[in-house]
Amino acid sequence: MGSGMEYDLLVDAKGLYCPIPILRLAKAFRRRPEGTVALLLATDPAAAGDVEAFCREGRHTLLGQSEEAGVLSFLVRKA
Repeated sequence: MGSGMEYDLLVDAKGLYCPIPILRLAKAFRRRPEGTVALLLATDPAAAGDVEAFCREGRHTLLGQSEEAGVLSFLVRKA
């Protein structure tokens, strides 16, 4: 993902393992309005599948996904 991607909040879950990255993202979204965009950073390879399931189940939108130097980045819009 390019540095030009805009987001409202950053959820840094690097070094944490499933299910913590998704729990942190869910907590960050809890009191935010619909349309809030979060950038989730994670190093756990399982995060990719977890984010997809989180978006599908919560009807959130995965706007982008990338990996650089072992860090996975997910841009998610709250439903």
